[in-house]
Amino acid sequence: MNIKKLTVLSIAILSGLIVSAQTITSTVVDKKTNEPIPYATIELAKNRGVITNEEGKFSITLDEKLAKIDSIYISSMGYQKVGIALNSITDSIIYIEPKAIELSGVFISNKNLSIDEIIDNVKENLTQNYSADLSHKKLFYRQSDFSDLHKINVKFKKSTIKEFNKKFIDSVISIIPRKSAYYTEALCDLYGDYDKQKLNIIKGAELYDKSNDGSMEALSDKLEDILKKNVKPNSYLKIKSGWILGTKVQMDSIFDANEEAAEVKEEIEKPNKNENNYFLNYRKSSLKSLLSSMFFQEDSKLNFIDKSGRYRFELIDYTTIDDSSVYIINFEPKRGADFKGTMYVNTEDFAIMRVDYENVKNLRNFGLLGISFHDTMYKGKTIFAKGADGKYGVRYIEKTRGNVFGIDRPLKIIEKNKFVKGRRKQNELSLGLDIGAGEISKYEVVVFDSKPITESEYQNSTENKSIKPQYLSKYDPEFWKGYNIIEPNTAIKQFTAIEGDS
Repeated sequence: MNIKKLTVLSIAILSGLIVSAQTITSTVVDKKTNEPIPYATIELAKNRGVITNEEGKFSITLDEKLAKIDSIYISSMGYQKVGIALNSITDSIIYIEPKAIELSGVFISNKNLSIDEIIDNVKENLTQNYSADLSHKKLFYRQSDFSDLHKINVKFKKSTIKEFNKKFIDSVISIIPRKSAYYTEALCDLYGDYDKQKLNIIKGAELYDKSNDGSMEALSDKLEDILKKNVKPNSYLKIKSGWILGTKVQMDSIFDANEEAAEVKEEIEKPNKNENNYFLNYRKSSLKSLLSSMFFQEDSKLNFIDKSGRYRFELIDYTTIDDSSVYIINFEPKRGADFKGTMYVNTEDFAIMRVDYENVKNLRNFGLLGISFHDTMYKGKTIFAKGADGKYGVRYIEKTRGNVFGIDRPLKIIEKNKFVKGRRKQNELSLGLDIGAGEISKYEVVVFDSKPITESEYQNSTENKSIKPQYLSKYDPEFWKGYNIIEPNTAIKQFTAIEGDS
């Protein structure tokens, strides 16, 4: 090996060692119970930090701005806040102890408030407690999507296209994946407020099994090939399901047979067009939805404060969050409301510093003529932190949405053509469908750093509209090396696509 190559290799190795030395990975554990502590705050600097995941794990990397930090501070609801020198962290476990509750003067003066008076104070202080100003947030976004096709029965009835026989239908059913998982992650700069946002994605990843996409793409090509061979270009398809009126699908729109359609297709396939922004646009839309669903936002589903008369509240205990004493208040429906949960209310300013919630009934139920849909799951937690301006901003969001749907109906696909002699009906495929499926989506957002910005700074902020995520066929611990994120849970770490590395 020549001197030049040896020098480059040496620099690479040393660089790796430096990065490794600046990265701390550990688990925060209750010293008495030996149980991991989820959602504990790891404070790096004022209004900067990370949070442990649901398994109590965290990882931090000290960049140039944080290079001078010699200690971190760990706090969690009900636990003693502790400072730890970085050079003393030699174990992969950090123990913290439950905190003895010290009643503050404010708490003592407020301890005789009734639960109704506490809730009234919460409502009266909403506007002044939560910041609605423009800000720049450094955040990490993770979404985990799971689908489960738990039932798929297709009864073959009739087909005048020989390729569309029972054997083909059975092969189609065998290709469709029954279960799938799809994970996306993004490190972002979010500029704006609750109404308007700009999102700059620094880095992103997709973790899923491409073999599922490949099989469905092959199926789509096969279907198109059969239709091209057997269906006339001027035909249209009439899709009918029982008593539901048919829907027309022009065949030219499927095959791009005319010049106009071909030009549209060519335009879409050009690089740097809108389809390249899907990763940015979807993350931006999801973040806006998460922020607009906060309990203090207008028309939020989480209406336990806005519609407090529909809920029953119970003060069950008190604890501490950071250096603040808080009421622990349970809520549940008393007049047909949708949610139950627990909120943690600051005894001094009556801000809700954390809320855990879940629905007690389906939020939506639809069933008609063999088609059903049930909105089954809406649960999560939100943690807020007090900023330098004395107002609270989001530190962590976890939200899970789930639904189930079903189809139990006949289906007919009829080819018709008005440009041929004789009857318009050319071909027909008739099936009976009995399908049941469910979907669950989990969203996690951790805000590492937040600072106010002016309207001018917001207008001058930019979005990386050409960003594309990197595909991963299995979890890669090196992908986010050097970045501060929320640690993935065990399910993500163990995920591996059937196809292997790509």
